[in-house]
Formats: sequence, C-alpha cells, structure tokens
Amino acid sequence: MRKLRIGIIDLVSKGPTRALWARVMNANLASIMPQAVAVWCKEEGHDVTFLSYTGFENLAEELPENVDLVFIGAFTEAAQVAYALSNQFQSRGAITVLGGPHARCYPQDAQKYFDYVVGLTDRSVIRDILQDCSKHRPLGIRLAAEKQPDDIPGVRERWECIESTLRKAPFIKMVPMLGSTGCPYTCSFCIDSTVPYQPLDFSVMKDDLRFLLTKFKKPLVGWHDPNFGVRFDDFMGVMEESVRPGSIDFAAESSLSLLSEAHVKRLRHNGFKALLPGVESWYDLGGKSSTGSKQGMEKVRRVSDHVNMILRHIPYIQTNFVLGLDSDSGSEPFELTKRFVDLTPGAFPGYSLLSSFGEAAPLNLQYQRENRVIGFPFHFLNNNLAMNLKPTNYSWPSFYEHVIDLTKYTFSARAIFRRIGATHAFIPRWLNVVRAVSSEGYGRINHYSNVHRQLLHDQQFRTYFEQETTTLPSFYLNQVQKDLGPMWRWLPQGALYHDPNAYLKSEIEMAEEEQEIRLVV
Repeated sequence: MRKLRIGIIDLVSKGPTRALWARVMNANLASIMPQAVAVWCKEEGHDVTFLSYTGFENLAEELPENVDLVFIGAFTEAAQVAYALSNQFQSRGAITVLGGPHARCYPQDAQKYFDYVVGLTDRSVIRDILQDCSKHRPLGIRLAAEKQPDDIPGVRERWECIESTLRKAPFIKMVPMLGSTGCPYTCSFCIDSTVPYQPLDFSVMKDDLRFLLTKFKKPLVGWHDPNFGVRFDDFMGVMEESVRPGSIDFAAESSLSLLSEAHVKRLRHNGFKALLPGVESWYDLGGKSSTGSKQGMEKVRRVSDHVNMILRHIPYIQTNFVLGLDSDSGSEPFELTKRFVDLTPGAFPGYSLLSSFGEAAPLNLQYQRENRVIGFPFHFLNNNLAMNLKPTNYSWPSFYEHVIDLTKYTFSARAIFRRIGATHAFIPRWLNVVRAVSSEGYGRINHYSNVHRQLLHDQQFRTYFEQETTTLPSFYLNQVQKDLGPMWRWLPQGALYHDPNAYLKSEIEMAEEEQEIRLVV
C-alpha cells in the first residue's frame, strides 16, 4: 500500500459564525471519531493533517493541501458545507470520505457527493478504504462495521488532535472522552436506540485520566457517552483507582433513572460539575426519567424534586426536552414545562424540536409512510432551526406560537435572574447567562418569531410547510448562502434538496430484492 497524504476535517460548525456561545464552546464540541481515524491512519503509515473547524477559522486558508484522501466528519446540519468541501477536494483530484451522524442517517444522499460513505466505523473499515483509495463516481460506495468498535484510541493516543483543537477554546477547555458506546434505552427518536450498549477498555480510561494530570493543573473532561454511568460502580471505581477524587472536573450526559442521591453524592465526590439528563416528555418515556407511569403535573413535580436534589450536589444541570411529540396536544405540554421552569429555577432547559433524521431510528419509517417528513435542507436540521415533521396535533402557526411563548418564558429577565440566584458557582452562572442571551436563547426567539411571521403572511412559505410544494422558500435559501460564505460556490447542483423518504424507499427495494431471491431459489 502506497503512502498517502490524508486530510481529516471535523466539522464542528456548519459555517462561519461570530456567536458568543459558539466562541466559548465550539472547540469543546469536537468529535472523537475523526480523531480516532487520524490515529488509525497514522498507524497504517500515512501522513495526516487534522483540522477541527469551529466556524472561526478562515476555512480556505486552513484546508489541507495536496492530499490524496480526505475524511470529513459531519452532523447533518453541516452536510451542505461537507458536500461543498467534497466537491472542492474532488476537483483537485482527491478521494473523499464522509463519516459521522450524517453518513449514518442519509447515506443515499451522501453517496452522490462522496467516494465513500461510512456508517459504524472501526479500524478494519478505515483500512479497507486506505487500501482501495479509488474514485467511486457518480455514486459512492457504502461501508460499515457490524457494530461499534470494541476499542477506540484514548486521550493519550489522540492528544495531538485534542491539543490543536483546544488551542482554539478561549476559556473553557474540555477534553472529550468515551467510556461506552450504544445505549440501554429505546427512545424511538434516538440514533443510539438501536446500538447495543457496551463499555470500553477500563485500562485505557485509567491511563487517560492519569495522562491528563500531566497536561493540566485541573483537567475538565466531557464524557461523550450517550448515557454515562450505566455501569455506575465500575466507572466510579475506575476513576477512584486512577486519580485523587476532585483532581479532575467532569461533565456527562446521563438519565435521571441513574441519578439517585447516593449516586449523585458519589459523582460530586469524584469531581462531577455538570450533568445533562433527558426528561423529553411529560407524557412518555417515564423509564428514562425514573417516573414510571406518572404523567402531567404529577411527573413535573417528581422530576422537579429530583433535579433540585441533584442541584444541591452538582452546580450545573441541563434538562433536555423534545417539543412536538405525537403524545402532545394543546397548550398543556408547554404550560407544564413553564411550571417546571418555575419549580426548578437552577436548571437550564434544553429544548429540541421533534425531528426525523433519515435512517437514525426505525420510527422514521413510520413517519415516512405517513408522508409527514418535509425535505428541509440539511443545514437547518439541528433540532432547533427547523422541525421537519408535520405535527400531529397542531397547525404550524399554533405550534410555533407555543414554542415562542415557552422560549420567551424560559429566557425572560425574570427567569434569567432566578437562574442566577439558584446557581451557586461562578462558571455555571456565567454559562447560563451567555446561553440565554446568545444564539440559544434570544437567537432562537428571534428565529422562531421570523418563521411564525412567514407562516402567517407568506403563502409560498406556508405551502412548503404543508408539503404542497417542494420549492424552497427564499427565507431558507438566503440563509444557507449567507452561512456557507465562500463555500457557497462549491455547493454541488441540487445539493440543497434531498428525498425525505429515501429510507423507506430503500427498505422497500431491499424487501423486493429479497423476495426475488427467494422466488429464484
């Protein structure tokens, strides 16, 4: 195998940005797998250039030059810039590979713009690409491992990539770690719901924690596990055996069902400073929130008491909700969330609009059969800028009225000051304020208000939402062009459009092929 010049690009941002929250946090949101791919490629003997794009770099100046092969990792919201980059690199003679959530969710569309599209990825998949390294056009080939890798390069092995990325973080510098893959829960809308849970090598985790103490006076680690602490005693034991409790600060996404007070106290003892549990719904998913069959206001009180308990021990908590679920109707779900905001002033609520991401979850087949999925450009599919599922129990204007009302209530001056008063550590208090007044709070209120106004006054805009036309409103077209900046000219023709029912069609085609094979046999 010849020695290759390889570029690896982790698209943390979907385009240039100057948002305050992005300045603070984007470099801390880098993905682990692009860094792992860099390690694997180097171990195969190739020259590797790594770039984590946070939206503040001059992308034209930062891109690796004279490369034979380029790996791009992207969430769906960065798909348009990923397509533009692939087009640019292919015009220079490079072979391009797409990985990350977008490759898993929309492989049929991505195949039109990349030579390789990879799903679950391990070392053997990367080795196959390196050995082949050839053009596959006009339709790229799909590759995937049977499951998540059993071992992933740890912090020590990925340090060169981590260090170059964290240099871009002005204040907070969070090191990404992973203790497990997959998820034990079966939330119908989640990409991890079909991936079996498995812990990674504890010896690597121990070595990484000790290694970090040689690089920082007091490291900050962000666990990328979909649900941290499923094997709670094992994970805590590894930490307590590796480093002195409190010598490293930690943040993790977990579920309320794992966060008993005894567990929370042990987390605090071991340096946990931030937790991000999912509440999701007041009418569903009681197992994840440890509320069983309780619904409505009874569940609000139960969850609020639980979160307030956590806040007595952990200074920062973000509670995650999904708006627009099929179990929701009328104003009650939004009013219940307001009551939660009142009862739990120290928590920062994270709101997501129900979205269907291609092949991310089996439930998406049902949505596509019902013809409810709208082909919004990928650029807006980040759970906030667009809801690409026609709601079951709301008209579009009424849904956005409720979302705007809830968001304004959550980020009102009163709520912000109550959150400040209920948060007792300086950095968490400061982060809550920045999030509220930046793109996540005020920015979303402004965006939702613009969408609502267009729904009421622009007939072409409304017919797009009602699936009566596929012509993209200028409201969205202009935003993509603005956000991509210089990369706009490299966006391939037709790349703003995709088939929102491609997953269903591929399943039907597969079933027909299997039927033909059975008939032949």
